[in-house]
Amino acid sequence: MDRSTLDRWNRYRFRSVWDLDAPPARVYAVLEQPGDYPRWWPQVRAVEQIGGAGYSGALRIRSLLPYEIRMTATELLRDPGRGLLEAALHGDVEGWARWTVRARRGADGRGTRALYEQEVEVRSPLLRRLAVPVRPAFRLNHALLMRAGRHALAARLAASPEAV
Repeated sequence: MDRSTLDRWNRYRFRSVWDLDAPPARVYAVLEQPGDYPRWWPQVRAVEQIGGAGYSGALRIRSLLPYEIRMTATELLRDPGRGLLEAALHGDVEGWARWTVRARRGADGRGTRALYEQEVEVRSPLLRRLAVPVRPAFRLNHALLMRAGRHALAARLAASPEAV
């Protein structure tokens, strides 16, 4: 397999939609605090804030597969008015991630649709070597990670309906 083909096998685009029974402002308020993610999202093992202006943090994430992803997320955009959060990712994966938080149609402002999008290239040498045979497992691992996050956030929002 030539290098350009292998590079394509190491690129991923993910998209996840979370429908939540809480107002968009509350959902956004939780999502804009990545340093708190380990308190409610078990697969986000640790976040250590780095630097000054904007948000930058070192993250350790592990879902079902026995491998911990390490990366740094650096804030690119934080716009509560438009419900947007975007970060550059560097480390075991390189690319970007974005949350778009909006009122869910027909929910009278009480429900939220949070869209998560991510485009990354795997940079970890071990994961790059496993790109072809393990790609379906990588995709499943990410889907399980996001499903767990949606359930955990819904539980956090329901446990304290007025507080974040």
